[in-house]
Amino acid sequence: MSATTRRMRFHWSLPSTGVADARKGSHPRAEIDPVGDLDRQREFCQHAEELGIDALLLPIGFQRADPTVLATAYGLATSRIKFMTASRPAVISPTHFVQQVNTVSAFTNGRVEINVVSGQGSQELRYYGDFSTHDERYQRTDEFWTICHALWRREFPVNYQGKFISVEGARVNQRYVGPDSHRPYVYIGGSSDTARELAIKHADCLLRLAEPPDELAPKIEPALAAGIEVGIIVNQISAPTHDEAVALAQWLADNAGERGKATQAEWRAATADSVGFSSIYRMAEDRAHWLTPYLWTGLVPYMGPPSISLVGSVEEIEEAIFEYRRIGVTQFLFQARQDSSTLDLFGSTILPRIRRREEREPLVLAGASEGS
Repeated sequence: MSATTRRMRFHWSLPSTGVADARKGSHPRAEIDPVGDLDRQREFCQHAEELGIDALLLPIGFQRADPTVLATAYGLATSRIKFMTASRPAVISPTHFVQQVNTVSAFTNGRVEINVVSGQGSQELRYYGDFSTHDERYQRTDEFWTICHALWRREFPVNYQGKFISVEGARVNQRYVGPDSHRPYVYIGGSSDTARELAIKHADCLLRLAEPPDELAPKIEPALAAGIEVGIIVNQISAPTHDEAVALAQWLADNAGERGKATQAEWRAATADSVGFSSIYRMAEDRAHWLTPYLWTGLVPYMGPPSISLVGSVEEIEEAIFEYRRIGVTQFLFQARQDSSTLDLFGSTILPRIRRREEREPLVLAGASEGS
């Protein structure tokens, strides 16, 4: 098997409209206006593209605009950046889903990727008519993606009889349009063993919430051994100096205050069956906030598990990223409190340093395999 090098990829979660950047996650979700400032979102996409960000996550939820529609709109407003649309297998048929994704690909020349979200809690899923348990959701996801991959391989007619999903004679005329693949790149998120096995079977990349590298390494080894990539989801709080970054982190926690804590208490109850979320909540309660010199849980009580943060100076954020690369993590999905200013610092200063260092210290692999 020939050796190859792998370039790290960096993504950003597109901030929701109508919410101040600094307090994202501390507001009740019912107060969010998902189309309150679409111009600001479009400009954020364009600026992220200019700064060299690889893809933008378009999250899913009752409080947000539909990610597939947004991917089409923002794809037409950009030329290079990709859009990682979040999807829930329980709320759409696999045939219709493939049809949607293929149509977006035709408008964007394949600049659409998929972030598969099976869990995060049962309460909101009931809004959409999904009353399944945690394990049942993952079983449904397995069936869903078995059908999707068969459709992308154009194994027509696709016939499948499952416990949760069945299709008969399925086909989709619209092909996936992309420069180098017959289907979109697929991410499966989750911290449970079930999520990991599902990613190995169906995805190109397993996405997990950040943990200290030495604790994360054994958990991701099976995915890496299977030939798929691993990425982490983490908040970023960066500044020119360490002291400035720490001061900003503390200000964000103070600014969220008791309202943030009340919002998270409600959200924690709603996501109690999420393995990843529950683990980060416990980590924030049971251990010192600084899990490593750069990984901080101080925002979690105010803004939730996705706010576990890389905190530090330009040099420290760079070093933290390479610490994760040393255990095999090659993709990073950032969000940030103070999204715009953090994106500017990362894209203009930190990312160029990382790219130069990658050239000096290339990551050489024995080989890389494509997903299903």
